[in-house]
Amino acid sequence: MEKINYSVVSEFVLLGLSSSRELQFFFFVFFSVLYVVILLGNLLIIIAVTSDSSLHSPMYFLLGNLSFLDICQASFATPKMIADFLSEHKTISFTGCIAQIFFIHLFTGGEMVLLVSMAYDRYVAICKPLHYMVIMNRSTCTALVIISWAVGLVHTLSQLSFTVNLAFCGPNEVDSFFCDLPRVVKLACIDSYITEILIVVNSGILSLSTFSLLVSSYAIILVTVWFKSSAAMAKAFSTLAAHIMVVVLFFGPCIFIYVWPFTTYPVDKILAIFYTVFTPILNPIIYTLRNRDMKAVMGKITAHYFRPPKISEMPLVARISLH
Repeated sequence: MEKINYSVVSEFVLLGLSSSRELQFFFFVFFSVLYVVILLGNLLIIIAVTSDSSLHSPMYFLLGNLSFLDICQASFATPKMIADFLSEHKTISFTGCIAQIFFIHLFTGGEMVLLVSMAYDRYVAICKPLHYMVIMNRSTCTALVIISWAVGLVHTLSQLSFTVNLAFCGPNEVDSFFCDLPRVVKLACIDSYITEILIVVNSGILSLSTFSLLVSSYAIILVTVWFKSSAAMAKAFSTLAAHIMVVVLFFGPCIFIYVWPFTTYPVDKILAIFYTVFTPILNPIIYTLRNRDMKAVMGKITAHYFRPPKISEMPLVARISLH
Protein backbone atom coordinates (compact mmCIF):
# COMPACT_ATOMS: atom_id res chain seq x y z
CA MET A 1 0.00 0.00 0.00
CA GLU A 2 1.31 3.44 -0.93
CA LYS A 3 2.13 5.60 2.07
CA ILE A 4 0.80 9.13 2.20
CA ASN A 5 3.29 11.75 3.35
CA TYR A 6 1.46 14.01 5.83
CA SER A 7 3.03 17.29 6.93
CA VAL A 8 2.49 18.01 10.59
CA VAL A 9 0.80 21.30 11.50
CA SER A 10 3.02 23.23 13.93
CA GLU A 11 0.84 26.32 14.26
CA PHE A 12 -2.69 27.53 13.61
CA VAL A 13 -3.85 30.77 12.04
CA LEU A 14 -6.58 32.57 13.98
CA LEU A 15 -8.85 34.47 11.59
CA GLY A 16 -10.18 36.61 14.45
CA LEU A 17 -13.33 38.68 14.46
CA SER A 18 -12.78 40.77 11.34
CA SER A 19 -10.26 41.41 8.56
CA SER A 20 -11.08 45.14 8.39
CA ARG A 21 -8.21 47.31 9.67
CA GLU A 22 -10.61 50.01 10.89
CA LEU A 23 -12.71 47.50 12.82
CA GLN A 24 -9.63 45.84 14.27
CA PHE A 25 -8.42 49.12 15.74
CA PHE A 26 -11.88 49.74 17.20
CA PHE A 27 -11.94 46.21 18.63
CA PHE A 28 -8.46 46.75 20.10
CA VAL A 29 -9.61 49.81 22.05
CA PHE A 30 -13.00 48.33 22.96
CA PHE A 31 -11.76 44.98 24.27
CA SER A 32 -8.75 46.55 26.01
CA VAL A 33 -11.12 48.71 28.05
CA LEU A 34 -13.40 45.74 28.76
CA TYR A 35 -10.48 43.58 29.90
CA VAL A 36 -9.23 46.25 32.30
CA VAL A 37 -12.75 46.63 33.71
CA ILE A 38 -13.01 42.84 34.13
CA LEU A 39 -9.75 42.73 36.07
CA LEU A 40 -10.55 45.74 38.26
CA GLY A 41 -14.18 44.76 38.94
CA ASN A 42 -13.46 41.17 39.90
CA LEU A 43 -10.32 42.06 41.85
CA LEU A 44 -12.35 44.60 43.80
CA ILE A 45 -14.84 41.88 44.73
CA ILE A 46 -12.04 39.53 45.83
CA ILE A 47 -10.42 42.29 47.93
CA ALA A 48 -13.80 43.19 49.46
CA VAL A 49 -14.64 39.58 50.35
CA THR A 50 -11.22 38.85 51.88
CA SER A 51 -10.64 42.13 53.70
CA ASP A 52 -14.03 43.00 55.24
CA SER A 53 -15.23 40.82 58.12
CA SER A 54 -18.89 41.59 57.35
CA LEU A 55 -18.51 39.62 54.11
CA HIS A 56 -16.95 36.54 55.72
CA SER A 57 -19.95 34.33 54.96
CA PRO A 58 -20.45 31.30 52.68
CA MET A 59 -22.27 33.29 49.97
CA TYR A 60 -19.47 35.85 49.63
CA PHE A 61 -16.78 33.18 49.88
CA LEU A 62 -18.30 31.47 46.83
CA LEU A 63 -18.75 34.84 45.11
CA GLY A 64 -15.06 35.61 45.60
CA ASN A 65 -14.15 32.30 44.00
CA LEU A 66 -16.51 33.03 41.12
CA SER A 67 -14.71 36.34 40.56
CA PHE A 68 -11.36 34.53 40.52
CA LEU A 69 -12.71 32.09 37.92
CA ASP A 70 -14.04 35.00 35.87
CA ILE A 71 -10.57 36.60 35.81
CA CYS A 72 -9.08 33.27 34.69
CA GLN A 73 -11.76 32.76 32.06
CA ALA A 74 -11.27 36.24 30.63
CA SER A 75 -7.47 35.88 30.61
CA PHE A 76 -6.94 32.58 28.80
CA ALA A 77 -7.49 34.14 25.34
CA THR A 78 -8.46 37.83 25.62
CA PRO A 79 -4.92 39.28 25.96
CA LYS A 80 -3.80 37.42 22.82
CA MET A 81 -6.96 38.46 20.99
CA ILE A 82 -6.24 42.11 21.87
CA ALA A 83 -2.60 41.80 20.73
CA ASP A 84 -3.69 40.12 17.47
CA PHE A 85 -5.81 43.15 16.53
CA LEU A 86 -2.51 44.99 15.95
CA SER A 87 -0.72 42.05 14.34
CA GLU A 88 -0.56 41.07 10.68
CA HIS A 89 0.14 37.41 11.44
CA LYS A 90 -2.40 36.01 13.91
CA THR A 91 -0.84 32.65 14.62
CA ILE A 92 -0.67 30.38 17.63
CA SER A 93 1.56 27.36 18.13
CA PHE A 94 0.10 23.88 18.34
CA THR A 95 1.06 23.72 22.02
CA GLY A 96 -0.50 27.13 22.67
CA CYS A 97 -3.68 26.01 20.94
CA ILE A 98 -3.92 22.89 23.09
CA ALA A 99 -3.28 25.05 26.18
CA GLN A 100 -6.18 27.34 25.25
CA ILE A 101 -8.49 24.35 24.84
CA PHE A 102 -7.34 23.01 28.21
CA PHE A 103 -7.93 26.25 30.09
CA ILE A 104 -11.28 27.19 28.53
CA HIS A 105 -12.80 23.84 29.49
CA LEU A 106 -11.15 23.88 32.91
CA PHE A 107 -12.56 27.31 33.76
CA THR A 108 -16.01 26.91 32.17
CA GLY A 109 -16.47 23.44 33.68
CA GLY A 110 -15.40 24.73 37.08
CA GLU A 111 -17.70 27.75 36.85
CA MET A 112 -20.70 25.59 35.97
CA VAL A 113 -20.23 23.51 39.12
CA LEU A 114 -19.50 26.61 41.22
CA LEU A 115 -22.79 28.16 40.09
CA VAL A 116 -24.53 24.99 41.28
CA SER A 117 -22.75 25.40 44.63
CA MET A 118 -23.98 28.98 44.86
CA ALA A 119 -27.53 27.82 44.10
CA TYR A 120 -27.22 25.19 46.85
CA ASP A 121 -26.04 27.91 49.23
CA ARG A 122 -29.15 29.99 48.45
CA TYR A 123 -31.36 26.89 48.85
CA VAL A 124 -30.00 26.22 52.35
CA ALA A 125 -30.19 29.93 53.31
CA ILE A 126 -33.83 30.30 52.23
CA CYS A 127 -35.29 26.86 52.89
CA LYS A 128 -33.27 25.86 55.99
CA PRO A 129 -32.27 29.19 57.60
CA LEU A 130 -31.90 27.78 61.13
CA HIS A 131 -29.37 25.20 59.96
CA TYR A 132 -27.58 27.44 57.47
CA MET A 133 -24.33 28.04 59.37
CA VAL A 134 -24.16 24.39 60.43
CA ILE A 135 -24.59 23.05 56.89
CA MET A 136 -22.61 25.74 55.07
CA ASN A 137 -19.58 25.69 57.36
CA ARG A 138 -16.04 26.46 56.19
CA SER A 139 -15.28 22.81 55.43
CA THR A 140 -18.37 22.50 53.24
CA CYS A 141 -17.57 25.71 51.34
CA THR A 142 -13.97 24.64 50.79
CA ALA A 143 -15.11 21.22 49.59
CA LEU A 144 -17.57 22.79 47.12
CA VAL A 145 -14.80 24.94 45.62
CA ILE A 146 -12.41 21.98 45.39
CA ILE A 147 -15.12 19.88 43.72
CA SER A 148 -15.75 22.60 41.15
CA TRP A 149 -12.07 22.69 40.19
CA ALA A 150 -11.86 18.89 40.18
CA VAL A 151 -14.88 18.54 37.88
CA GLY A 152 -13.44 21.20 35.58
CA LEU A 153 -10.12 19.34 35.49
CA VAL A 154 -11.73 15.98 34.72
CA HIS A 155 -13.88 17.61 32.04
CA THR A 156 -10.98 19.31 30.25
CA LEU A 157 -8.71 16.27 30.44
CA SER A 158 -11.43 14.12 28.91
CA GLN A 159 -11.91 16.67 26.12
CA LEU A 160 -8.17 16.76 25.46
CA SER A 161 -7.99 12.95 25.38
CA PHE A 162 -10.28 13.09 22.33
CA THR A 163 -8.21 15.80 20.66
CA VAL A 164 -4.45 15.48 21.24
CA ASN A 165 -4.10 12.30 19.18
CA LEU A 166 -5.85 13.74 16.12
CA ALA A 167 -3.63 14.24 13.05
CA PHE A 168 -3.46 17.79 11.75
CA CYS A 169 -1.69 17.77 8.42
CA GLY A 170 -3.30 20.30 6.10
CA PRO A 171 -5.72 23.15 6.82
CA ASN A 172 -4.67 25.22 9.81
CA GLU A 173 -7.01 28.24 9.75
CA VAL A 174 -9.30 28.52 12.81
CA ASP A 175 -12.24 30.80 12.11
CA SER A 176 -12.29 32.30 15.59
CA PHE A 177 -10.22 34.50 17.92
CA PHE A 178 -9.04 31.51 19.96
CA CYS A 179 -8.68 27.75 19.55
CA ASP A 180 -12.33 26.85 19.84
CA LEU A 181 -12.53 23.06 20.14
CA PRO A 182 -15.34 22.44 17.60
CA ARG A 183 -13.49 24.48 14.96
CA VAL A 184 -10.10 22.92 15.68
CA VAL A 185 -11.42 19.35 15.44
CA LYS A 186 -12.88 20.18 12.03
CA LEU A 187 -9.32 20.74 10.76
CA ALA A 188 -8.16 17.18 11.49
CA CYS A 189 -7.08 15.27 8.36
CA ILE A 190 -8.85 12.09 9.46
CA ASP A 191 -12.52 11.37 9.90
CA SER A 192 -13.36 13.08 13.19
CA TYR A 193 -17.06 12.25 13.32
CA ILE A 194 -16.75 9.90 16.32
CA THR A 195 -14.53 12.43 18.12
CA GLU A 196 -17.09 15.15 17.49
CA ILE A 197 -19.85 13.01 18.96
CA LEU A 198 -17.77 12.22 22.05
CA ILE A 199 -16.98 15.92 22.58
CA VAL A 200 -20.66 16.86 22.24
CA VAL A 201 -21.69 14.10 24.67
CA ASN A 202 -19.02 15.14 27.18
CA SER A 203 -19.95 18.81 27.09
CA GLY A 204 -23.65 18.01 26.92
CA ILE A 205 -23.63 15.87 30.04
CA LEU A 206 -21.83 18.54 32.08
CA SER A 207 -23.81 21.51 30.72
CA LEU A 208 -27.27 19.97 30.85
CA SER A 209 -26.78 18.24 34.21
CA THR A 210 -25.54 21.39 35.95
CA PHE A 211 -28.20 23.51 34.24
CA SER A 212 -30.92 21.03 35.32
CA LEU A 213 -29.65 21.11 38.92
CA LEU A 214 -29.73 24.90 38.88
CA VAL A 215 -33.26 25.09 37.50
CA SER A 216 -34.45 22.45 39.98
CA SER A 217 -32.91 24.23 42.96
CA TYR A 218 -34.44 27.57 41.98
CA ALA A 219 -37.84 25.94 41.46
CA ILE A 220 -37.69 24.26 44.89
CA ILE A 221 -36.79 27.58 46.53
CA LEU A 222 -39.66 29.45 44.86
CA VAL A 223 -42.17 26.72 45.68
CA THR A 224 -41.00 26.66 49.30
CA VAL A 225 -41.43 30.39 49.86
CA TRP A 226 -44.67 30.52 47.84
CA PHE A 227 -46.61 29.27 50.86
CA LYS A 228 -44.96 31.58 53.39
CA SER A 229 -45.75 35.22 52.61
CA SER A 230 -45.60 37.75 49.84
CA ALA A 231 -42.70 39.47 51.63
CA ALA A 232 -40.72 36.21 51.76
CA MET A 233 -41.50 35.58 48.11
CA ALA A 234 -40.31 39.05 47.14
CA LYS A 235 -37.10 38.67 49.17
CA ALA A 236 -36.39 35.23 47.69
CA PHE A 237 -36.98 36.43 44.15
CA SER A 238 -34.75 39.45 44.72
CA THR A 239 -32.00 37.16 46.03
CA LEU A 240 -32.34 34.72 43.14
CA ALA A 241 -32.74 37.27 40.36
CA ALA A 242 -29.00 37.95 40.13
CA HIS A 243 -28.19 34.22 40.19
CA ILE A 244 -30.75 33.41 37.49
CA MET A 245 -29.47 36.23 35.28
CA VAL A 246 -25.88 35.00 35.54
CA VAL A 247 -26.94 31.40 34.81
CA VAL A 248 -28.90 32.36 31.69
CA LEU A 249 -26.10 34.59 30.35
CA PHE A 250 -23.44 31.94 30.99
CA PHE A 251 -25.20 28.71 30.05
CA GLY A 252 -27.06 30.03 26.98
CA PRO A 253 -23.99 30.47 24.73
CA CYS A 254 -22.24 27.35 26.11
CA ILE A 255 -25.22 25.11 25.45
CA PHE A 256 -25.74 26.52 21.94
CA ILE A 257 -22.10 26.02 20.93
CA TYR A 258 -21.28 22.70 22.61
CA VAL A 259 -24.59 20.86 22.88
CA TRP A 260 -26.07 21.83 19.52
CA PRO A 261 -25.31 19.38 16.68
CA PHE A 262 -21.65 19.70 15.72
CA THR A 263 -22.08 22.45 13.15
CA THR A 264 -20.39 25.84 13.26
CA TYR A 265 -22.33 29.03 12.67
CA PRO A 266 -21.17 32.65 12.22
CA VAL A 267 -23.01 33.57 15.43
CA ASP A 268 -20.69 31.20 17.33
CA LYS A 269 -18.02 33.93 17.42
CA ILE A 270 -20.42 36.34 19.10
CA LEU A 271 -21.50 33.71 21.60
CA ALA A 272 -17.86 32.81 22.33
CA ILE A 273 -17.12 36.47 23.04
CA PHE A 274 -20.15 36.56 25.29
CA TYR A 275 -19.05 33.80 27.68
CA THR A 276 -15.33 34.63 27.56
CA VAL A 277 -15.55 38.44 27.85
CA PHE A 278 -19.03 39.74 28.59
CA THR A 279 -20.05 37.24 31.29
CA PRO A 280 -16.93 37.93 33.42
CA ILE A 281 -17.72 41.66 33.26
CA LEU A 282 -21.43 41.22 33.95
CA ASN A 283 -20.97 39.03 37.03
CA PRO A 284 -19.47 41.77 39.26
CA ILE A 285 -22.01 44.29 37.95
CA ILE A 286 -25.01 42.04 38.56
CA TYR A 287 -23.94 40.81 41.99
CA THR A 288 -22.79 44.19 43.33
CA LEU A 289 -25.62 46.37 42.04
CA ARG A 290 -28.21 44.08 43.64
CA ASN A 291 -26.41 43.65 46.96
CA ARG A 292 -26.39 46.45 49.52
CA ASP A 293 -23.67 44.91 51.71
CA MET A 294 -21.31 44.44 48.77
CA LYS A 295 -21.98 47.95 47.46
CA ALA A 296 -21.27 49.43 50.90
CA VAL A 297 -17.96 47.56 51.32
CA MET A 298 -16.81 48.28 47.76
CA GLY A 299 -17.68 51.95 48.30
CA LYS A 300 -15.48 52.02 51.41
CA ILE A 301 -12.59 50.34 49.59
CA THR A 302 -12.89 52.70 46.63
CA ALA A 303 -13.03 55.73 48.91
CA HIS A 304 -10.01 54.49 50.89
CA TYR A 305 -7.78 53.95 47.87
CA PHE A 306 -8.97 56.59 45.43
CA ARG A 307 -10.24 59.63 47.38
CA PRO A 308 -7.77 62.51 47.78
CA PRO A 309 -6.35 62.78 51.31
CA LYS A 310 -7.61 65.51 53.61
CA ILE A 311 -5.17 68.27 54.62
CA SER A 312 -5.20 67.00 58.20
CA GLU A 313 -4.08 63.56 56.96
CA MET A 314 -1.17 64.93 54.89
CA PRO A 315 2.42 64.83 56.13
CA LEU A 316 3.59 68.03 57.87
CA VAL A 317 5.96 69.01 55.01
CA ALA A 318 3.17 68.69 52.45
CA ARG A 319 0.81 70.83 54.56
CA ILE A 320 3.43 73.58 54.95
CA SER A 321 4.00 73.67 51.18
CA LEU A 322 0.29 74.33 50.60
CA HIS A 323 0.42 77.60 52.57
